[in-house]
Amino acid sequence: MNKAALIEAVASKTNLTKKQIEEILDTILTVMTDTLKNKEEVVLTGFGTFSAKIRHARKGVNPQRPTEKIDIPEVVIPKFKSGKALKDALKGK
Repeated sequence: MNKAALIEAVASKTNLTKKQIEEILDTILTVMTDTLKNKEEVVLTGFGTFSAKIRHARKGVNPQRPTEKIDIPEVVIPKFKSGKALKDALKGK
């Protein structure tokens, strides 16, 4: 499911227009992104927790020239931990 399909599915289950749903979804994603940039968690009880994790700098190997070592810089990555209700729903409980 892509963003357009999600907007259409939500609009069909509510009395809101697709445009309104798109604005709400964009706002939610912006707020979540800003929160993660500030190294805070976004907890959606039952669904899961979004957080920002630091992947430390490390040495790697150039795949084109395996004898050449490269430095991979430290980077912040998104992390998601699913909640119990989501896990149970996928298990069919």
